Amino acid sequence: MADAALLQQLAPTGKLRVAIAIAPTPSAQFAIKDEASGAYRGVAVVLGQALAKKLGVEAQLIVHNGSGEIQNSAADNKWDVAFLPVDDERKKFVDFGNAYHLLQSTYLVAPSAKFASVAAANAAGMRIGGVANTATFRTSNKTAPNATHVSFEKADAAVAALREAQVDALAFSRESLTGIQPKVPGSRILDGGFLNSTTSVAVPKGKPVALAYVTAFIEEAKAAGLVRKAFDEMGLKTSQVAPAGMKS
Repeated sequence: MADAALLQQLAPTGKLRVAIAIAPTPSAQFAIKDEASGAYRGVAVVLGQALAKKLGVEAQLIVHNGSGEIQNSAADNKWDVAFLPVDDERKKFVDFGNAYHLLQSTYLVAPSAKFASVAAANAAGMRIGGVANTATFRTSNKTAPNATHVSFEKADAAVAALREAQVDALAFSRESLTGIQPKVPGSRILDGGFLNSTTSVAVPKGKPVALAYVTAFIEEAKAAGLVRKAFDEMGLKTSQVAPAGMKS
């Protein structure tokens, strides 16, 4: 059992409230809902449950539509730990521990779209869809300012928009797009990326004891093979585990 000072910061309700984001397909961050059982599955679920077990408390999954929702509720005492893509804007809302995943975001292009490179997305009239307030969508806005960016609250709504030709491309992590591509016949994942970052463990700001603990936990999870196993079990065979000691 963890000591009282740690639990006060990391599990103040007596449970570890693990913030997860859901999507139609899994990634190093996104979880999916099993339609048969209603259970949530994903890398963040596995890591959150393992952290709760180490603390000696129960894990409680707090479900969100995207990482932006998690970020924006960080000061509301609604969750205790999260596993999020890193960008400078998000660092204003949460404190990041070490990285567990090497992240690349790129575009899934509609069958009718004419462009074939990430750079070509930055063009007037190009419509790019993504989930609001995510690190990926923020970066796409910065790197393709001439395009029209169409934000969605949920990932499945963005996928539907591409399928229905309401947007020309989707901005997501490469892992997410690998799962989404079969849902949009004829679509293409572009080579290269517009965001190269990490996915890392995070806690709300102002909790140094909790931050130190989750950082040590992530390093243990990488060294023990738990992160690699979680990737593989979700079909993320090509996802890369961040090197030992890698900062966010």
